[in-house]
Amino acid sequence: MSAPASAQDWNMDWGGFHNTHVGYVSVDSNTAAHVGADWDGVDTFTNAEIHFTPSVKLDNGLTFGVNVQYESKNTGGAIVDESFMFIESDTLGRIQLGNENSAGYLMMVGGADAQVGGAFGINSASISGFIPISTGVGGNLPWNFRQSAISQWTEVLGNNDVPRITYFTPSFNGLTLGVSYAATVNGGLSAANSPNNAGNNAGVNRNIGVTDIWDIALGYEQSFNGVDVAFAARYGTAENNTGAPGTNDPEVWGVGGTLGVAGWIIGAHYGENDNGGLAPDQEGWSLGVGYDIAGPWSVGFDTFQGEWDDNAGGEAEYEAYQLAASRSLGKGVRWTIYALYAEGSINGDPAGTFGNANTEVEGTLIGTSVNLSF
Repeated sequence: MSAPASAQDWNMDWGGFHNTHVGYVSVDSNTAAHVGADWDGVDTFTNAEIHFTPSVKLDNGLTFGVNVQYESKNTGGAIVDESFMFIESDTLGRIQLGNENSAGYLMMVGGADAQVGGAFGINSASISGFIPISTGVGGNLPWNFRQSAISQWTEVLGNNDVPRITYFTPSFNGLTLGVSYAATVNGGLSAANSPNNAGNNAGVNRNIGVTDIWDIALGYEQSFNGVDVAFAARYGTAENNTGAPGTNDPEVWGVGGTLGVAGWIIGAHYGENDNGGLAPDQEGWSLGVGYDIAGPWSVGFDTFQGEWDDNAGGEAEYEAYQLAASRSLGKGVRWTIYALYAEGSINGDPAGTFGNANTEVEGTLIGTSVNLSF
C-alpha cells in the first residue's frame, strides 16, 4: 500500500507592481459633452496591484496554490481582481479554477510585448486616464473592455475574470495548448462596484443571456542560435440565448507573435470580435519595436489601430502611437519617459449606434513614469 501524499511547508509568496505616471496632456475634441471643457494640463495616473500567491508542492510532485490579486486603486475595477486556485506539475500541465481570464487571453502575444517597460498602455482602457476618448468621460468611442478595437488581450463579448475552468498542457518542445470554459459572460454575485471581478455565479440559466463560453489557444515559444520566437493563435465562442432578432453566437479570434534578436524585439498581432449583433463588431492590430541599448537603457515605438462596425453604416476608429525610452535604476525599479498621440473618430453613424456622429477626440501626452515590481 502506497503512502499518502504529504505536504511540505507552504511557500507564502507575494508580490505586485506599482506604476505611477505624471504627464502633460493637450486635448482637442468636438463632442457635445466636451463643449466648454478644458482638458489641457498636468495630471497623474497609477496602475497598481498586490498579488498573494501561496503554494505547496506535495511529495507526489503536484503543486497546489492560489493567486489572489488586489487592486490598490478602487477605480481599477475592484478591491479583489483575479482570484483562483491552480494545480500544476511538469507532467500534468496546469489547471486554473476561479476568476481569471481565458487561455486565449493569457496566451496572446503581440505589439504590447515589445513595448518598452513603463511606457503607457495605449492598447487598453487606461488611455482615458489622460485623454477623455471614451464615452464614459464624454468622448466618442464605446470603450468596450477586453475587445479587439482597443486591446490585443480580448474575450468573447468582452467578458472579464468570470468564474472559469482553464487547462494548459505541458510544453512539448515549446508548444502549449490551452482550453477554457465559463458558464456565463456575467460575473454573477460579484462585488457591487465591479460585476465581473472575483465573484461566484448565482446559478446559470442557459435559456437566457449569453452562456457556455469556450476558448482554445495554441502557443509556441523557443530560442535557438540567439533568436527568441513566440507565436500564439486563439479562438473563442459562446451560446447566444438572448432571443434577440438578427443576433447569433458571438466569437473572438486572434493571432500574434514576437521575434527577438541581437537586442531587438518586434511584436505584432491582429484580432477580431464578431459580437453576433449583440454589440458592434471590432477588429484591431498592434505593432511594437524595442531595442535594449548596451547598459541600462532601452528604447522603442509602438502603435495600436482599432475599428468598430455596427453593420448598419456606422463606423468608429481608434489609433495611437508612442515613442518611449526606459532606464533600469535597480532591481524592480524602472524610470521611463514617453510621448504619445491618440485619436478617436466616428466616421458616420446613421443608426445612432455610437451617438457621436462625425466627431473627433485627439490628445498628445508627454509623460514620465516610475515603475516598481516586487
